[in-house]
Amino acid sequence: MNDKVHLLLIDDEKNYLLVLETLLTEAGYTVTALNDPETALAFLEESEVDIVITDMKMPRISGREVLERVKKNWPHIPVLIMTAFGSIESAVEAMRYGAFNYITKPFSMRELLARVKANIRRTAMLQAGAEEPAAVITAGGLSINPENYQVTKHGAPVDLTQREYELLFFLAGHPGKVYSRTDLMEQVWNYDYVGDDVRTVDVTVRRLREKIEDDPASPALILTKRGVGYYFAAQ
Repeated sequence: MNDKVHLLLIDDEKNYLLVLETLLTEAGYTVTALNDPETALAFLEESEVDIVITDMKMPRISGREVLERVKKNWPHIPVLIMTAFGSIESAVEAMRYGAFNYITKPFSMRELLARVKANIRRTAMLQAGAEEPAAVITAGGLSINPENYQVTKHGAPVDLTQREYELLFFLAGHPGKVYSRTDLMEQVWNYDYVGDDVRTVDVTVRRLREKIEDDPASPALILTKRGVGYYFAAQ
């Protein structure tokens, strides 16, 4: 399967880029490595790419800008953000705008491969799920339509990122069942737990509550089971 997956690497550090390109190529992926974001975005105009992996901090065009342009023009392509240790908060913020995940430099090759493989599994899972139409989920004034990925609250559209939508759809599809953060990482995004990645679950839940709850400080839809995890209110 790897030889069919095309990775686009973007990093202005040429030596670091070369190392990543070599290791990912040896792992069996098709890799295009570019150190100029503008060139990389132009490459996307003419090429089929499965995953974009971009550094967060680059001159002229940042990883955040790359992410926004990819999500606007190629929303089906997931973006993995690479960030320095001291910039984790900016990477977490990038996930609000649709990043698939982030990875902190320096990282091991095992860690990077885990994230790439997780995205491949998740994409396959979403494609398989799209083959069979699913019913609209309604609860507490909320409506989730999996046919067009639309969410409304009391009839008004709710703008969710892909990560927020996937978490909401999963929890709402299993009302009353409590899931730990690790469970959600594995079952929602089909991602093997590595390091402190479960932080992203808390961030996503907080963002979701801000968008779908009448009172985010006192949620009625996405609830917390203290010491265990999260669940969607049983209707």
